[in-house]
Amino acid sequence: MTLSSPATIPISERLRVIEVYASVQGESLWQGLPCVFVRLAGCNLRCTWCDSTYTFTGGEHRAIDDVVAQAHGFGVELVELTGGEPLAHRQAIPLMQRLLDRGHTVLLETSGSLDIGPVPPAVHVIMDLKAPDSGEVGKNRWANLPLLRDKDNLKIVLASRRDYEWARQVVEEHDLARRLPVFFSPAWGLLDPVALAGWLVEDRLPVRLQLQLHKILWPAEARGV
Repeated sequence: MTLSSPATIPISERLRVIEVYASVQGESLWQGLPCVFVRLAGCNLRCTWCDSTYTFTGGEHRAIDDVVAQAHGFGVELVELTGGEPLAHRQAIPLMQRLLDRGHTVLLETSGSLDIGPVPPAVHVIMDLKAPDSGEVGKNRWANLPLLRDKDNLKIVLASRRDYEWARQVVEEHDLARRLPVFFSPAWGLLDPVALAGWLVEDRLPVRLQLQLHKILWPAEARGV
């Protein structure tokens, strides 16, 4: 694979990429499956428990077709676009479409703070809602909720009982668990997953407890896994 020089890449074709690698999917309904991750740089949020602050700056300018070729070259059907916040890049939309055109199943992991309307319909959206302890609850774009389909996933990272109570109310008010798979994920090192499991059972809440598989298999701070 020959990479384009950043100076020769038109802005409409340019992405700022942190890393592209193959691993197993650590979260969502696709957890445990081999997956290629395309991690883009930059994020419009600053969640208190963020585990990928290294994406806020840096990255390499790459052409969309270079990134597609590298991702396709791993020979893995499942590809996830992540970040940072992928939708902060306008070019993320054609990137996803070109991956679809190459025959990939494409996942988009997004914070839920930006419009998911332009995302190609065939993409599976894994969307967050930010609970109060994230520090970014005010950035939730509630207009995204009606755009989610049964093929998508909704994730809420929880750092406290307060977060859990907030998330439970949101799920019930919007009837989310009936519409699509919903995951409650304990913030790593901040909320005991055993406690969260107990709350879910006690409340008979029809959502999935999600642990970050990649942090169980490898060191929590490891990259490219």
